[in-house]
Amino acid sequence: MATWQIVLIVITVILLAAVIALYILGKKAQKKKEEQEAQIAAAAQTISMLIIDKKQMKLADAGLPAAILEQTPKLMRRSKMPIVKAKVGPKIMTFICDSAIFDSIPTKKEVKAVVSGLYITSVKGLRKGNEPVPEKKSTFWTRFRQIKK
Repeated sequence: MATWQIVLIVITVILLAAVIALYILGKKAQKKKEEQEAQIAAAAQTISMLIIDKKQMKLADAGLPAAILEQTPKLMRRSKMPIVKAKVGPKIMTFICDSAIFDSIPTKKEVKAVVSGLYITSVKGLRKGNEPVPEKKSTFWTRFRQIKK
């Protein structure tokens, strides 16, 4: 066998091992995520709240309790997360929001939110329905993809 064939076989074996390892790690992460979603759903409750402000900010700057900051991994402390400040009854509280619904949360409106601890999982309008969120400006690449179709 030539040396280039041996090198090709070694590279193929390494790539195959990497794909198998990623598949196994992906399955474990999927199971862990499903367990966490089940725990969130079990502790969920519906609360009426007035949304004061919403921002993408670091957890340290958000004003969350110290216990929450200690529980989060160090990499997540530096990343920006969707934070919502809302008035629940007489108290003003800070919540972490699900990034999938962050854009649909109206500010300065009263809403019914499904909350699990300090985590908002879904929001429904209380007075009038949720107003549609204005679409973001289309970028060059989105216009290019539309033209291509």
